[in-house]
Amino acid sequence: MERTPEDILSTSEKGLRALGLKAETAGEIASGDPLRAAWAEFDRAEKKSLTLLTPDDDGYPRLLREIYDPPLTLYVAGNLGVLSEPAVAIVGSRRVTPYGRAVAERLAADLAERGLVVISGLARGADTAAHRGALEGGKTAAVLGSGLERVYPPENRKLFEAVIAKGAAVSEFMLDADPLGYHFPLRNRIISGLALGVVVIEASERSGSLITARLALDQGREVMAVPGNVTSPLSRGAHGLVKAGARLVESWEDVIEELPLETKTALLAGTRREKENACLDGEESLIMGSLVADGTVHVDDIVDRTGLSVPVLLSALLKLELKSLVVQHPGKRYQRRL
Repeated sequence: MERTPEDILSTSEKGLRALGLKAETAGEIASGDPLRAAWAEFDRAEKKSLTLLTPDDDGYPRLLREIYDPPLTLYVAGNLGVLSEPAVAIVGSRRVTPYGRAVAERLAADLAERGLVVISGLARGADTAAHRGALEGGKTAAVLGSGLERVYPPENRKLFEAVIAKGAAVSEFMLDADPLGYHFPLRNRIISGLALGVVVIEASERSGSLITARLALDQGREVMAVPGNVTSPLSRGAHGLVKAGARLVESWEDVIEELPLETKTALLAGTRREKENACLDGEESLIMGSLVADGTVHVDDIVDRTGLSVPVLLSALLKLELKSLVVQHPGKRYQRRL
């Protein structure tokens, strides 16, 4: 017979000892203290407008629920919905070089501007740079190795506040949990579990970022790495990943290319629309708005939809073809490129 947590907490000390628990443990459970502490923690989180999730809750991130060992409880500060949006993790050395810091910031900003949430661990170095870069262009989420009331490192408190203002911060640890050493390898599975892929920037051969990369592989995520200076020890981890088959990343395009087709298509389409809006005149914008990517539209229908005269329309359509934004098909039918 399967027992629920309620069954265990309502069992007598004698009954718990009969199940094989030590006398001290059985006495603590039977005292009711763990249940009272749990309710106190719940009330405290509620007063601070935090969200507590279990894998059975609808708001629990789908990708995280699918990993081998999803957190049984997830504390969330900020926008819960961010955790279910397409995301990429950026991780790296705490002793990041100026080169690594610049790459992390630029890559994170470029990815965030194109609609991806950037996941990282709020640690010193590459993590901090990734969060700051992402905040320039979009959203980011931080996964802590401590409780949400024990922000670590302490100098990142303002960054933590900025992250939850535009994204989210999460932890599986109780609110006042200290940043203990063994917490960080545990939180790494959440970083990779929330993301479609992981990018490693500057990592030594024994870096915690390589633990995240291995976890990502176990979870079926894409693993990518940014190359660095061949004489730097901080390049060895990333270079080792590339030698083992990880995608070499030089720009945001390399990252998006490794994502699932549906996500990649949507992101690239959005990027293309941004370019269109920057280079189209009023007549061209009207025409692009009248076309579709998954079918063709006859020139007469384009005239009706835009109100343009035939000579003006044909001239504008030719310009759009030369810009590779429109394809002409037989029978004077036109299609918008993705």
